[in-house]
Amino acid sequence: MTGTTPQGAIPQRRRRAWLALMLVAIAAAAPAAAQQKTGPGVDSEDSLTWSGITLYGVVDIGLQYDTHSAPFTPYRPAASGNIVRQNSYESVTGLTPSNMGQSRVGLQGVEPLDADWAAVFQVETFFNPQSGQIADSLKSLAANNGKSLTQQSVGVDGSSAGQIFQTAYAGFRSEHFGELTFGRQITLLSEGGVKYDPNYMSTAFGLLGASNTYVGGGSSEDNRLDSAARYVLPLGDLLHVGALYKFNGSDAAGRTAVQADVGGSFAGADVDAYYSKVRSSITASALSVAQLGTLSPEYTPSNSLAATVADNTAYALMARYQLSSFKLFGGYEYIKYVNPATPVSAGFADIGDYVLAYVNNTAYNNPKILQVYWTGVRYTVIPQLELTAAYYGVHQGGYGAGSQAGCSTNAHSACSGSLQAFSFDADYRFDAHFDVYAGAMYSGVHDGLASGYINTTNINPTIGVRYKF
Repeated sequence: MTGTTPQGAIPQRRRRAWLALMLVAIAAAAPAAAQQKTGPGVDSEDSLTWSGITLYGVVDIGLQYDTHSAPFTPYRPAASGNIVRQNSYESVTGLTPSNMGQSRVGLQGVEPLDADWAAVFQVETFFNPQSGQIADSLKSLAANNGKSLTQQSVGVDGSSAGQIFQTAYAGFRSEHFGELTFGRQITLLSEGGVKYDPNYMSTAFGLLGASNTYVGGGSSEDNRLDSAARYVLPLGDLLHVGALYKFNGSDAAGRTAVQADVGGSFAGADVDAYYSKVRSSITASALSVAQLGTLSPEYTPSNSLAATVADNTAYALMARYQLSSFKLFGGYEYIKYVNPATPVSAGFADIGDYVLAYVNNTAYNNPKILQVYWTGVRYTVIPQLELTAAYYGVHQGGYGAGSQAGCSTNAHSACSGSLQAFSFDADYRFDAHFDVYAGAMYSGVHDGLASGYINTTNINPTIGVRYKF
């Protein structure tokens, strides 16, 4: 698909943001009742529910110091990089949002139908409380277009791209036949990350939250998917299965996706196995100095990006076990990148109306393999206080050709390499609505995964508060 960037794209996104906030304001005027559980897990008796429709939200903000980072961005959901990144060139201190949980507002509803059937829906808007901006990872990238690494702010790809709603689906639910929903939804693999990450996808204290690449099955843009049908079926009290398909007008063609999940629970243990295949998956990046200098006139610099495209396949096994006051977590994921069977052309309109001005469809002439693994423990000291310690690792197999074949240094990004992250944090809940937290995560990259990095380590001490309703 080719085309020009709509000249009114940015003002249009601002209008959409205002519309989302107006919807929330209208819903807030509804009388409260206790009928269902809310998105962030507030107990039903404390929820803001009226006639089966619940208003809910999270406001999470803290103070963070990074030993090696770029200046924080007002756009990306997490603002900081949290882990060391290629442009981490200085120490930074500032306010960071969504450290423990994504700041958001939403509406969800359940409408009883015949027998045990009910109609369900959910819509959510992500925002950054420190800046008032609607969460927009791709805007954090576009802000770095044409800048050298030491001129950049934090810019990280993601599924949040200034849309009105990050979640927007409707469907049906039955106790016996499961739940079938349609729309923009969290994927099965991403939901598994929330369930089996010892930090529950915290961006400040966990690798899976700091980089959605892994729960996105290879691309952070794919942890939520548009035009998706999702089905989850319980098989008695012990087993469950799930399936997801992303439509794009042609079965198994580019920009489609399929996922499956099989899992079960027994004697305090939960285990799930996942499969994910995303075709023509996009990983966006800022335009380089050279690319911006040769940008065609039909593209707007503030709304254009570069991208690498691949067909991504992922397999994952995740588990957790409850033992008295301890919860033990572990997971392993295998991700394979190959060149896309259906290439994406320059001019393609990515999520959030961003346009891909430069596209690389041949980055993986040899398959790239990532192996991701993690473990951790949560300890309940008293009912209000939990301590979490976690370890995360990534190993990249070398995938270069010619002089790069078999390399294991930082000379090329295609060389084999690794990433390690360790974290410790404490979370104290005053009640169901309000908690305070503190912790830190160390991250370090080596060999091929450190190629082009200014610094190779970061530590991010963070304190903050979170309010849920």
